[in-house]
Formats: sequence, structure tokens, C-alpha cells
Amino acid sequence: MYPTIVINTKKMAENATTFLKMCSENGISTCFLVVKVLAGYVPAVSRLAKLGFTHLADSRIENLIRYKSIPIPKVLVRLPMGYDATRVVKYADISLNSELATIKALNDAAIVQNKIHGIILMFDLGDLREGIYYHDDFLPIVGEILNLSNISLVGIGTNLTCYGGVIPDEQNLSVLGEIKNRIEKRYQIKIDIVSGGNSSTVYLFNQNRIPQYVNNLRVGEAVFFGRETAYGKPILGMHNDVFTLRAVIIEIQKKPSYPIGNIGFDAFGMTPDITDEGMMLRAILSVGRQDVETVDLTPYDPRIKIVGASSDHLIVNLGKTKHKIGDILKFHVNYPGLLRLMTSPYVKKICRWE
Repeated sequence: MYPTIVINTKKMAENATTFLKMCSENGISTCFLVVKVLAGYVPAVSRLAKLGFTHLADSRIENLIRYKSIPIPKVLVRLPMGYDATRVVKYADISLNSELATIKALNDAAIVQNKIHGIILMFDLGDLREGIYYHDDFLPIVGEILNLSNISLVGIGTNLTCYGGVIPDEQNLSVLGEIKNRIEKRYQIKIDIVSGGNSSTVYLFNQNRIPQYVNNLRVGEAVFFGRETAYGKPILGMHNDVFTLRAVIIEIQKKPSYPIGNIGFDAFGMTPDITDEGMMLRAILSVGRQDVETVDLTPYDPRIKIVGASSDHLIVNLGKTKHKIGDILKFHVNYPGLLRLMTSPYVKKICRWE
């Protein structure tokens, strides 16, 4: 069946092992592996869970339900919805939170289930996504959380880069240290986990720039694509080709490269921007924009160029290659491309030890 995403589990495991070693060398004692890009694909996630990560993390509770038989603590990294508190408590050991009303709903659900639910209280250090704004008075909120019978404040954390593009550094991460110290001093407790962000923090590895109190990261892209996300640079010793898209050629025709007739909107309501390159040997492949955007794909064969796509068809310029109907073309995919391809039910997923 095509299109297919092929996962090189050998390279994926090597990336994971290398990254965990780097975490240990840089004072990161707990590492949450964020597997949302795998979109609930149990065969791959179950292999990763055996490699030494302390927790599995996902943004969708539906995926955590799929992983319920995998014997490793689970973390919900998207802020929970209050009305979904029952499922969150049932299937996640820890959730990231910033709203007291939601935390109280989680407490109520935990009471019913006779469980203690852990939370990491998130703080916004300037990226302006989730979290209590760090200039606000957060201590009264912490006090109310500590009074909840079935909630455990296991840590504090922040998210950087994902929305505002703010890069983690000593200055903004030091704010987490100040927050930790204020909470511990006021309430005479110990904050066990200080989560210093995601794969964008990895660029600070081996520079003695990560504060000692930052002992946790929540990472996905660094492991799956072998790169940090602050500047997009590759991580030495890691693979960037764990995932390959394979699609089958369903048509080959020599045609003009520029449409003939008056140009209006395409299927997505946009006016096409097409360059006239003369006659072209064009192939149509069995994958389209319903599954992935063309900007997220790169052909393995540099002689082949992506021309465009509709909902269900990917059009490529075959150049001087000698392909025929039924041939399989391979493509590198980036993180957003993989996210969509793994989410698409029309794309087959395969794990291979290569």
C-alpha cells in the first residue's frame, strides 16, 4: 500500500540512545520523550519506551490511551480541558497546567478515581504561549494548589520557541530558578522537576550554560530528526533520515509546464504561481495536500523536482530520469510534514530495522 512512511527504527534507537547520553552529561535527569509526531503509532513508541526515557509525553489524550499498556509514566503536554479531567487523570500520570479552575477539576476527578495526579505548573517567560505570566503574583495560586487533596505539584516548567520564537538562554531560564526559590521558601516544599523547555534548549548542551536547577526537558524533534530547534542545526552523531515517504507513480506524461487557458483559483482557493519551463516529463504520485504540504518534502533523487500538488496528487518533474508507471519515489520529510503524514489515515506506516 502506498503512500507509506517507513521508520528506520535502528537509526531512531541510535538517536534516542545518543540523546539520553547527552542529557546525562548536561544535568538533565528526567527526559520526557514527546511522541506526538508519531500520532499514536504504537509499534514505534513501544520501541522507544524501552530505551531509557523517564516518561512518554503527548499532546493528545487519545494517543496516551493507545499507549496505556506501555509500562512507563505518561505526560499530557497540552493544557488539559476541564471537561476532560476524568480521562486526563485516568490515562496521564502528569499534566502541564496553568489554570487553577482546570487543576481543581483534575483534583475532583482524581478524588473520584482515588488517585494522586501530578502537575507541572507552567510559566510564560516571554514566548507568549501557555503559562502564568512570570510578572504576575503566582504564589497565591501555588498555595491553593497545595491545598488540593489529590493533586501533587511535581514541578514547574516553561515553553519557549514554539509560538514567539523566543530562544532559551541563561537569562530567561534563570527566571525559572527564581520562581522555584520563591515557591520553596514560601511553602517549605521541594520542587523536584524544573522543566527548561523543548528541543530548542538542546543548543545549550556542552556549553555550561544550562542552569543547574534545570533538570528536565520535553523533547521530540531532537530525537526524531537529530537537530536542535533554536537554530535548526544538526546534532553531532545523530541521524536526520529516520523517516522516509514512499509514493507510487500513477501517471507519466510529457506536457507543457504552464497551464493553457485563463488562470483562476486552484482547488484551495489560491491563484497558482507557476513558472513556464517549457515541455516537461511530469509524473503524478499517489499522495497529496490532504496528507502533506509540498514544502515539507524533498526528493531523495536531486534530479527530480516537485512541481505542485492538489488534494490527492503530487506532481513532479522527472527530468532526465528513466522512471515508469508503478515506480516508487522516496522523499525526505521535515517535522511538520511528518506530523501530517503520520496523522493521515491514508498513509501506511511501517517500522523497519535497517
